[in-house]
Amino acid sequence: MDICAFIPEPIILKPLERRLIPTGLFIALPEGFEAQLRPRSGMAIKQGITLINTPGTIDSDYRGELKLPVINLSSEPQTIEDGARIAQMVIARHEVVNWRPVETLAETERGTGGFGHTGTTVK
Repeated sequence: MDICAFIPEPIILKPLERRLIPTGLFIALPEGFEAQLRPRSGMAIKQGITLINTPGTIDSDYRGELKLPVINLSSEPQTIEDGARIAQMVIARHEVVNWRPVETLAETERGTGGFGHTGTTVK
């Protein structure tokens, strides 16, 4: 779903300026769910406005107002109007992991190969 700005007056973002944009939204997610906030591609390509951390995660125990951490990556000032669709929100189920320390990890074919070592190619 799209998430909109809920602001009393327009906000002008200077190039590389970061701001928290209020949405007026408060949610209560069930345990085992999260909300993921993602930038809108149209706003990113047309205005250079994106979310600083993406996807941003809203945990099930958070009860404050959803605010969008935006940045203007363009070389021009950009205006955000009240009601502007700033982000998209996806609700996702997740597992809770109970970690346990071990001395060694099981071996895999990939091993410790990092970036670029998945062996998967999409053509």
